[in-house]
Amino acid sequence: MNPRIQGIGLLSGGLDSTLAVKVLQEQGLELLAITFVTPFFGPEAGLEAGAKAGVPTISVDISQRHLDMLKHPRYGYGSQMNPCIDCHALMLNEAGRLMEKEGAGFLFTGEVLGQRPMSQRRDSLRSVEKLSGYPGYILRPLCAKLLPPTRAEETGLVNREKLLDIQGRSRKRQAELARRFGITDYPQPGGGCMLTKEGFSSRLRSLLSANADATAGDVEIIKWGRAFRLPARNICMVGRNLADNTKLDQLAREDDIHLRSYDYPGPTGLIVASPSPMEDIDTAAGLVASYGDGPRNTPIRVHWRHKGNTGYITVEVKARDSYKEMLL
Repeated sequence: MNPRIQGIGLLSGGLDSTLAVKVLQEQGLELLAITFVTPFFGPEAGLEAGAKAGVPTISVDISQRHLDMLKHPRYGYGSQMNPCIDCHALMLNEAGRLMEKEGAGFLFTGEVLGQRPMSQRRDSLRSVEKLSGYPGYILRPLCAKLLPPTRAEETGLVNREKLLDIQGRSRKRQAELARRFGITDYPQPGGGCMLTKEGFSSRLRSLLSANADATAGDVEIIKWGRAFRLPARNICMVGRNLADNTKLDQLAREDDIHLRSYDYPGPTGLIVASPSPMEDIDTAAGLVASYGDGPRNTPIRVHWRHKGNTGYITVEVKARDSYKEMLL
């Protein structure tokens, strides 16, 4: 245990979580920040913010736990596939386990009451606490005066009078605080999580529909290239450029079906691992051929590789519009 650490907080890299750190630092508290790795957002912004704020910051990979939660969130999704309440609770559960290990006295976040319509309502904040497993330990410095006192405030570890009462969607008070703390370079709110993006959420829904046991590796693949839902519900990614093709080549695994036009230059195709990927191999080969340089209405060969087996499929190069309804 580390007796010096008094509070452990979630640091996303956004302004609110950075301000939460600064408000607590004014009380002379020793803090540790934690940021996370998932298939949908990374730790870079949090690590950078921690360095600028002068707070030790660690990153923790929760990819598989996060994906398992995403498949069946207790509190459902937001506008897309963003399970914000369950996500915050999961991160606080991870932070709470670290709190116990380090012997710290409280957790903290940059949440502001009423700022987000789904995850920062009063009832939502209570739900996050309950689901995290650490009710009473989660301090929200920016709006603490509007919420019941936490254990850290009740014991005097944190001075409640020096906490704030920000609420609502206006960012005026945060901007004023940023100026007072000399914070000039910070990202705009929102936009950091891929699960809030409509296009990516559509791909993810299709992936989970085709394979309920999809892994973090599957999710990484559907970030690259064009995505198509094939007749047997498998997902096929087709590279749009050299960067996509290179990445798909690198990410291809034994269980995926890797496709590439043999007779003419063209994109990499990848049928993401599923219980029955071979059912869609002919359609996927046609896609790869049609997005390549082969002349239309001409039969060409597409090479495929799957679980150590290889072969060729001869397909006719069709107009790309033929596959428009499959495009996600």
